[in-house]
Amino acid sequence: MQRRPIRWMLLSLFFTPWLAAAGADDSGSTKPNIILVMADDQGWGDMAYNGHPIVKTPNFDDAAATGLRFDRFYAAAPVCSPTRASVLTGRHPNRSGVFQWGFPLRPQEITIAEALKKAGYTTGHFGKWHLGSVRSGSPANPTAHGFDEWFSAPNFYDNDAIMSHRGKAVKTVGESSAIAVDAAMQWIDDVREKPEPFLAVVWFGSPHVPHQAAPEDSALYKDQSKRMREFLGEVTGMDRAFGKLRDGLGERGLRENTILWYCSDNGALPRVGSSGGHRGLKGKVYDGGLLVPAILEWPTKIPRPRTTSVRCNTTDIYPTLLDVAGVKMEGQPVVDGISLLPLIEEKVTERVKPMGFWNYAIKGIITPSAAWMGELFAAQQAGGDLPPDPASANVATLPTEPIVHAEGHSAWIDGDWKLHRIETDGKAKLELYDLATDPKEEDDLYAKQSKNPRVVEMQQALESWLTSVEASYLGKDY
Repeated sequence: MQRRPIRWMLLSLFFTPWLAAAGADDSGSTKPNIILVMADDQGWGDMAYNGHPIVKTPNFDDAAATGLRFDRFYAAAPVCSPTRASVLTGRHPNRSGVFQWGFPLRPQEITIAEALKKAGYTTGHFGKWHLGSVRSGSPANPTAHGFDEWFSAPNFYDNDAIMSHRGKAVKTVGESSAIAVDAAMQWIDDVREKPEPFLAVVWFGSPHVPHQAAPEDSALYKDQSKRMREFLGEVTGMDRAFGKLRDGLGERGLRENTILWYCSDNGALPRVGSSGGHRGLKGKVYDGGLLVPAILEWPTKIPRPRTTSVRCNTTDIYPTLLDVAGVKMEGQPVVDGISLLPLIEEKVTERVKPMGFWNYAIKGIITPSAAWMGELFAAQQAGGDLPPDPASANVATLPTEPIVHAEGHSAWIDGDWKLHRIETDGKAKLELYDLATDPKEEDDLYAKQSKNPRVVEMQQALESWLTSVEASYLGKDY
């Protein structure tokens, strides 16, 4: 029998119930298994297959050359926590009050884990959570949002991280992305023996700052500055972990009917990341802050390599997977995304619904993962425990005061036209770009096109959407 990696010596003490005999095939269920993988701060251009001249991403490149490559895939927000909320709910994150990084996801939201459980799926989360406390009893931890199993961190995490296994702090040994994949594969080895399909959400903590690549990965970039060595090394570490996941599915006979969907949570980092030439970086509503690499493999439905330039969004993941599983949720609040199943099945070639964005002008909530997990580990080793942080403890309380209408930077993409609305101190500035001819958003057409009926209609649609988001924030669509 093959020996497990050394880094699992500590983990196996806590994961013993997960261990199962390897080699069994999947259940033969017609419903596919689903694995959602997400990077933390990887820009559109931070992939070799997207033209990066230095980074080494052979496994991502192979997936992009094998499955469906999205060339115009948008994060719902230009920062991490909001986009993660959009993946779980299919809704723009401001609807649930996840305005910025560190804001928890309130339990009133219906998540993809809860929805797929209605179709018989067993569910697990592994890696970065950043949608609330990962302590026991938290109303915003993965259990509260429908995950049966979880091995998670409250924010980004680095090598040899302390993770939370359903509220119990566990010290690990290993490269950060591999930690999440190893935990996910251990769980898959157990649940694949059951008749139900599974959903695994695997969210890396890389390449978020501070960059701490494994030595074997940073050594590949010895001619670069230390900052770039560590950043590029983290991207390659993710690639290696992603490859381990793909290979593991193949070894277990799970590749054919498993949806493996990869993307990032926002655009490129300043100083080190690449937007691929698009305007803006992380934190900006221009395309450089929103466009991310995205790949979907599902050999049963995607038997040959394809690329698409259809504009898609992380809010589309939820309705797509519900469509795939044949699930309709009673009491479903407003969903911003659309099912991409017709696109996957090559039945459509264009998007049928505009996309709205809104980076609300409010500060994020500091969530120091390493410090918090260290405190939890120390408390539990001493025989105690810690309560959820205050932001998570009160997350179920719905707001009674509306947010400042349309404050911040919002945008509306309809076809190839993108209308920006930038409001500060009650004054709004509008910009308009034709992304088909001006993908870098350099030539503002608003002054010339302001009276164009299409532009007027876009303004009205954006305003109506902002009002709808505000109503959702107050809980009016539950």
